[in-house]
Amino acid sequence: MTEQIFKNLPFAVTACDNNGVIIYMNEKSCATFLKNGTDTLIGKSLYDCHNPKSVEKIKEILETGISNSYTIEKNGLKKLIYQCPWFKNDEIAGLVEISLVIPEDMPHFVR
Repeated sequence: MTEQIFKNLPFAVTACDNNGVIIYMNEKSCATFLKNGTDTLIGKSLYDCHNPKSVEKIKEILETGISNSYTIEKNGLKKLIYQCPWFKNDEIAGLVEISLVIPEDMPHFVR
């Protein structure tokens, strides 16, 4: 049921287990990250998809439970990246990464 909720969202949702093995990708994640006709990265290591500095940050999130967020620009699109742990039985069980395009004209409010 939960996977269906995330399946067609307009932003990428990728999840890995505590060992960095990808266990879930929604359709946008697949469209964003798959190359060369690959069907899926599920079962592959998230560490193979990131540079050494990023791998260390992912490991830090998995060890400490502290989330990480930043923006990037890639292929002319500005994106927000948000990485946080997910939990099972109150223990860190892996990491979820959300990647979404930030519209150029996105309003900002101070409340």
